[in-house]
Amino acid sequence: MARSPTLDELRRYAIARSLFKPVTLPAAIRRLGFVQADPMRAPARAQDLILFHRVRDYRAGELERRYERLGIEEDAFVNYGFMQREMLALLHPRTPRKPWDAATMERAREVLAFVQERGAVHPREVGETFVHHGRVAGYWGGELNASTRLLEHMHHHGWLRVRRREAGTRVYEAMSHVEQDESPSARRARAEALVDVIVALYAPIPSASLGYLVTLLRYGAPHLSVETRAVLKAARARYGHAMVDGTTWFWPADENPASRRHQPDEGVRLLAPFDPVVWDRRRFEMLWSWAYRFEAYVPAPKRTMGHYALPVLWGEQMVGWANLRMERGRLSHELGFAVTRPRDAGFRRALDEELARFEVFLKQEN
Repeated sequence: MARSPTLDELRRYAIARSLFKPVTLPAAIRRLGFVQADPMRAPARAQDLILFHRVRDYRAGELERRYERLGIEEDAFVNYGFMQREMLALLHPRTPRKPWDAATMERAREVLAFVQERGAVHPREVGETFVHHGRVAGYWGGELNASTRLLEHMHHHGWLRVRRREAGTRVYEAMSHVEQDESPSARRARAEALVDVIVALYAPIPSASLGYLVTLLRYGAPHLSVETRAVLKAARARYGHAMVDGTTWFWPADENPASRRHQPDEGVRLLAPFDPVVWDRRRFEMLWSWAYRFEAYVPAPKRTMGHYALPVLWGEQMVGWANLRMERGRLSHELGFAVTRPRDAGFRRALDEELARFEVFLKQEN
């Protein structure tokens, strides 16, 4: 039996297993299992920032440009994002926690017939055709066509899929999902597969964080909530685990966090706020002894790190954060540090190299 890892080994394992040697785009999506999406672009969308570190010669917007040819899907998991098409069989048919009323069901059927007739539709077309649906409050203020919101709900309910994006806007087509085996053993197997994706993506995971992520599965698989909770209760039998400094940590059973092969490189990485390495703020503070905050929705006067601060990883240390923006075709940056700025000349050199890579990555979209 392998010995329990130390906290230092868990930190190296967390970095090295997630920031693997860059591969092709399909291979990266397959290895990650799920890539969280976010519409905010500061300096690039979250999915692009995540893939930038894991895909050879990746350029901002490449996922959107190649989406139709990749055989992947946009859908809900623990958050909204991109996944392999095969994963849909674990998530659908999805039984929403709040069923539609009769009026909404009728509008949805009308919109579905329109989509089926057209083959693929932009929300603008649906909004113009079904303007009589009225308007509803937007998520971040203002208003939007009620039909646009309905399209999103139809997608979540499994009536539609995203066929492609046009300038960031989802273009939909009709979708249907095959009925699944609803026997207790089959439902348990799907729940296990979903929790396996969580563990593989975010390992090593503190027990409290694993519990929170399983709770978030109510978003993508509300109909399997009983089964996913049962998988959580049986986590010690299914996954590798150990008590380290008073916390139980979990990881895939066939991996060894204490292995010497988990060695982060010596470069600097500017990571997305939703990157798997930093997504879990609880784990972040355990591994690096300071609290990272995502402040995009915090009023500007109250921000301590900036609008879209990217954690700065140097080797195996998270030394601070960076805010980036493109100005007249050039990348500008502002840095903040958890303690003090590293004085090592190697940090300055590695930072310059990372900023140069970022500039190439971002210019492809501008």
